[in-house]
Amino acid sequence: MEIPSSISTRMQYQHKSLVDLIDGLSDEQIRQQVAAGKWSIFEIIVHLTSFQHAFITNVKQILSENNPSFHRYTAETDPMFYTYCGKASHEVIKDMLGTRKDMASVFLSFPSSDYSKTGQHPVFGTMNLLQWMNFFLLHEANHLYAVFKMAAALKKVS
Repeated sequence: MEIPSSISTRMQYQHKSLVDLIDGLSDEQIRQQVAAGKWSIFEIIVHLTSFQHAFITNVKQILSENNPSFHRYTAETDPMFYTYCGKASHEVIKDMLGTRKDMASVFLSFPSSDYSKTGQHPVFGTMNLLQWMNFFLLHEANHLYAVFKMAAALKKVS
């Protein structure tokens, strides 16, 4: 099973759009809650960064076990989420970018047989590693779209 270019390209580059999306916003704006009860841009960045680490752990488990089962990830139960919330924005973004570079390098160099290994998602059922990677990227893209909308709203009022 070969990795499709649509996955490999997004794995290497999709996350980098975050820097462009928040360009021109101050740290204060990034941390500002745009909609009551919803995450700020900063909290979304923290979530994407901590989720990235959780996903790496899941992939290692998929590679080392036979069809492991996973619980639904929630930021509220992830101690790393709260650790990152206490850091500066530039530190979290630096970690996100650096971790992703390493992650993409490793993930894209797996033997093709590894991509057919499976794990159980609590909602979507049995998924092979390529499906898990696509799920990860779509999840990230959804949050990047939210950042796009929030950044536009913040830039409009400033």
